[in-house]
Amino acid sequence: MIDKSIPTDLTAARHLTEEVLSLAVAAGYSEDDRFAIRLSLEEALINAIKHGNNFDRARKVRVSADVRAEQTTITVCDEGAGFNPAAVPDPTADENLEKPSGRGIMLMRAYMDEVSYNDRGNEVRMAKRRCTGLPHLAGHN
Repeated sequence: MIDKSIPTDLTAARHLTEEVLSLAVAAGYSEDDRFAIRLSLEEALINAIKHGNNFDRARKVRVSADVRAEQTTITVCDEGAGFNPAAVPDPTADENLEKPSGRGIMLMRAYMDEVSYNDRGNEVRMAKRRCTGLPHLAGHN
């Protein structure tokens, strides 16, 4: 379990990401699952540092990561004003293809099994269930 505040700094974010991934390796997550966790955590941290804390080094980013054999749950919280995730334009819509915003949220939703935000919009909670190989077939013993 990781529960810490990091400075509003991309290097600190990279170190934290590596720490979470080392736990995922130890828990037996596949390369594909680790890629999903890495990509989503990097996006959440970059959003918190860039958009939430506006690169303000006086602010912190609080991160918790609970890596268990069956599921990894990560929470990233910045000290910013927050935002409304529903108001972010769909980056795949024709009129938004040239806009840089919204892609990180789209990627997190695509790669994680659960993504939710607090009411204020300054905290994201993500969960990734570990892929255990062959899917369980209902009614098959």
